[in-house]
Amino acid sequence: MTVQIRHLDTAQPDFDAAFHQVLHWSADTDTAIEERVGAILADVQLRGDVAVLEYTARFDHLQANTVAALELRADELKAAYDGLPQVQREALQAATRRVRSYHQRQKEACGLSWSYRDEDGSLLGQKVTPLDRVGIYVPGGKAAYPSSVLMNAIPAHVAGVGEIIMVVPTPRGEKNPLVLAAAHVAGVTRAFTLGGAQAIAALAYGTATIPKVDKITGPGNAYVASAKKHVFGQVGIDMIAGPSEILVLADGTTPPDWVAMDLFSQAEHDELAQSILLCPDAAYLAKVQAEIDRLLPAMPRANIIRASLQGRGALILTRNMEEACAISNRIAPEHLEVSSNEPHKWEPLLKHAGAIFLGAYTSESLGDYCAGPNHVLPTSGTARFSSPLGVYDFQKRSSLIEVSEAGAQTLGKIASVLAHGEGLQAHAQAAEFRLKK
Repeated sequence: MTVQIRHLDTAQPDFDAAFHQVLHWSADTDTAIEERVGAILADVQLRGDVAVLEYTARFDHLQANTVAALELRADELKAAYDGLPQVQREALQAATRRVRSYHQRQKEACGLSWSYRDEDGSLLGQKVTPLDRVGIYVPGGKAAYPSSVLMNAIPAHVAGVGEIIMVVPTPRGEKNPLVLAAAHVAGVTRAFTLGGAQAIAALAYGTATIPKVDKITGPGNAYVASAKKHVFGQVGIDMIAGPSEILVLADGTTPPDWVAMDLFSQAEHDELAQSILLCPDAAYLAKVQAEIDRLLPAMPRANIIRASLQGRGALILTRNMEEACAISNRIAPEHLEVSSNEPHKWEPLLKHAGAIFLGAYTSESLGDYCAGPNHVLPTSGTARFSSPLGVYDFQKRSSLIEVSEAGAQTLGKIASVLAHGEGLQAHAQAAEFRLKK
């Protein structure tokens, strides 16, 4: 059965209108969700642990007498790791090494303090310090995401964060050993089996059992996204994530079944995920369509993939690869594959993407799990102004200023003139007092 995915052609006069329909997705949260989340946050802020227990019982069907009973002990995390099959332990350790190595290099490149002295001997610079405590939200329920544990906890650990508090929903008490093992190898300090808006509230406000954090990172459902939006300002957050996206730029040299499966890799997340292929070769697009139709029936999540491709997917014929790159910049996708035998020819033309995967052998899924760069990426076009999660998200910068006596003579006169111009006399006199009489 043919998958009814859109076929667009940039040469057609109605392309822009049709293209807009493909991209359109509203990030506005349902009003009912907003109201419900607001009530949960207020309740947790007021009643703390008691409210957390009630919501955990109601939404996750997990009964506990105390929030302390929901905490996963360090020995339980290690036991989960020790109990894994050897192949899973080795894969987890290999991914951890690569993710840690990448973020260590990131820290060395951009996460260092620096200073210099100017001609008057004044010291100017920047002091980089880690956050004291962060909370990481790991999705649970429909699926388990040990990779999300690694991608959130490891850069925080590399940054030097003092405490990493993990929350993960475990509906009906079902704990995923891989998730627990990932927390063990990634350096999570404390972990609690709770999720939803109540988990975000507990991290943001603190309770008698769960410590208040400085920043919350990690993806979740609409309730989690809404809660993160509500508590921003009380704590920092990484981003408000939308549906997952992949954009493939293909020159027609990659086996079409590879590309079809790459499109599936995002479509299988949920019905709102988006998979788009741009290519200047009409015959190649037809081959990819044929592979989609051939491969889909065997996929365990075929219904979700079909709904995603038919609802938000597209195969787009472009005039050339240069135009494909220009359209990619308009989309600013979360994941961007350059499936070409000359990927470095096109990479300089690409300005906006969460992550760029170069060459036919670089499937997006390798970046999701073990390549090294972070898989928490900006979605819904926000790659135009946002970056992947990284070490820098778990650090803050303080300016360093030490003005010498000589420097105060020069800077004081400048500051005095500008402060008087703003009508702030105390500012001006604070500078003038330090001028030599």
